[in-house]
Amino acid sequence: MYRKIVQQLQDYFGISRKEARGALVLILLCFLMVWTPFIFRRWVLPLMPLRSEPPSMKMLDSLANLLEKENQQKFKKQKFYPQKYKPKVARPVRLFDFDPNQVSVDQMEELGIPAFLAKRIDKFRSKGGRFRKKEDLLNIYDFPSAIYQRLEPHIVLTSPSAKRPEDAGNPSIQRVERSYPARETYSKPVKPALVAFDINTADTTQLVRLRGIGTKLSLRILKFRDALGGFHSTAQYTEIFGLDSVALSELNRYAKVTSGVKKLNVNTATLEELTAHSYLRNKKIATIIINYRNQHGAFQTIDDLKKVRVADDATIKKLEPYLSF
Repeated sequence: MYRKIVQQLQDYFGISRKEARGALVLILLCFLMVWTPFIFRRWVLPLMPLRSEPPSMKMLDSLANLLEKENQQKFKKQKFYPQKYKPKVARPVRLFDFDPNQVSVDQMEELGIPAFLAKRIDKFRSKGGRFRKKEDLLNIYDFPSAIYQRLEPHIVLTSPSAKRPEDAGNPSIQRVERSYPARETYSKPVKPALVAFDINTADTTQLVRLRGIGTKLSLRILKFRDALGGFHSTAQYTEIFGLDSVALSELNRYAKVTSGVKKLNVNTATLEELTAHSYLRNKKIATIIINYRNQHGAFQTIDDLKKVRVADDATIKKLEPYLSF
């Protein structure tokens, strides 16, 4: 029973016998962890006597009264003094002509703009923002339309190239025109087109370029290929554990089988060499093949291997491209 379960795990996941035994132990531990609480509550806990009786209600009431008295004494010792808050004096509103690109925060508050909006406008200007028309003031987040309607007649936008009043009449101050180099344009690198490749000589760099195949899955494909000795048909891709429909479609499209496979001489191979093959991981089958070979002589054809009667026809058919006599 145990060997049959291990063999089924090997065939299903495509893993070695040692890995299959570890997976079986892990499954049993998970099953035990899931059912232990239920077994403990159902059969073990009722058999355990209670060592102490629950506290009575009178004892709980006395403890609650004692804690309440202690809290009342603490609050009596503490003295609380009410804080006196001075009301903030509202600044008188005064309307005058202003440029939203140059007006200060204090002047905006004097115009009746709330302090948080004045700071928000100043932050907008500090980051390079500029008001080019009167309606741009409404683009400031949460700026009330009522305040805008009141301030709109007093908004005066000056030209950005206008000189400051203190600079007027000063011939030493001249406008400097700066020339900046043209911005270089960078073209997005074009990925090389995918072309077909030989799966038996490919490496991970070719496999990870396919959709649905990452580094971990590409290593698993190469491990399965090396254990086989190479793929002899694209139909073997379905035997790789963890391939979804996208990855399988990409492999069938680009991963071609153009080179031959590595042959395994069944008449000279050792037990370790036989069990290293993906289709002969069962040590019992490999041992019987070696014993039959020692007793009856070397195998001549694949039909001689069928006489051992330890492997089914499907397994022998999969092994045929990889065996030499």
